[in-house]
Amino acid sequence: MASCTEVLTRKPKNVAVATNPAHELNILEADVPEPGPEECLVHVRATGICGSDVHFWKHGNIGDSVITKDCGLGHESAGIIVKTGGNVKSLQVGDRVAIECGIPCSKPTCDACRTGRYNGCPNMIFYSSPPVDGTLRRYHAHPEAWLHRLPDSISYEEGALLEPLSVALAGIERSGLRMGDALVICGAGPIGIVTLLAANAAGAAPIVITDIDENRLKVAKSLIPRVRTVQVQTEKDAMAVAEDVKKALGQEAKLVMECTGVESSIHTGIYACRFGGTVFIIGVGSKTFQQYPFMHASFREIDIRFQFRYMETYPKAIVLVSEGLIDLKPLVTHRFSLEQAKEAFEAASTPAARAIKVQLLDE
Repeated sequence: MASCTEVLTRKPKNVAVATNPAHELNILEADVPEPGPEECLVHVRATGICGSDVHFWKHGNIGDSVITKDCGLGHESAGIIVKTGGNVKSLQVGDRVAIECGIPCSKPTCDACRTGRYNGCPNMIFYSSPPVDGTLRRYHAHPEAWLHRLPDSISYEEGALLEPLSVALAGIERSGLRMGDALVICGAGPIGIVTLLAANAAGAAPIVITDIDENRLKVAKSLIPRVRTVQVQTEKDAMAVAEDVKKALGQEAKLVMECTGVESSIHTGIYACRFGGTVFIIGVGSKTFQQYPFMHASFREIDIRFQFRYMETYPKAIVLVSEGLIDLKPLVTHRFSLEQAKEAFEAASTPAARAIKVQLLDE
């Protein structure tokens, strides 16, 4: 394996993948950043394409985050430290790390940070959220405090997948899922699949997962054989789909984890839920108002809850993967180099490619 100095010499160009207001996807060259006193320079070895990256490229915004200029994409990354700032103490050159991309202000005057809910920090810097460039690049300078050392048993690909796993773990914890809870997961995309893996490790039973795509349901079944699958028939309304879900589950759900943000899927989750149950929405939906079966949820005391990113999940994710409780390796179905970014994004955004997780790798 080449030394860190050799890598910087051999690959001096900082290739980055960005989009712009014209919805173009470009491969740009930037300077290699000099790490600050509390920062490490990371050679990013693996980055996954998130649905939000595709959305920024195709639509130019997510909610109030708007692409107004060239903006680098990517926030599911892992790599190796090639240089450290003068005040860095806990990490060193050669350490393999996962990059946690949300950097809160950590000031005692910030209520979210002071009370330990740093994902709600109003002054958070989140790499790949405009106007902040993302980590889909060769070299990235990152604060030491938000880099997580990877054990030898976890690959760079798995390290990059700790970010979507963090989303799932935050949902498992915040939703209050317990062993033996009857669970429905709506959506078998990357977040739905990692939620399935985490819920299985947490002891949810029985579990149903839904999707309109038969291939994704087959992947879910191959990963967790005991899961029960329901292919959503688009000609059916939400109440009819919910009947299919309840039949497969054998009961009404105590908890529904909605991983699509699609209005009809949320409706299905509400109709499939038992009295006093919870519909926990992880998926990112439309910015505009969505309609819900309000009185049905009201009369049945169904709690509808939401999630924003995650907090304190990376250490737990590393333990779960390193101990073999969660296997992330099968999720990576497509691999490309940084220079193949356009092909990678096409695969990630084209259903015919049958991609679960597309990653860009840099040796």
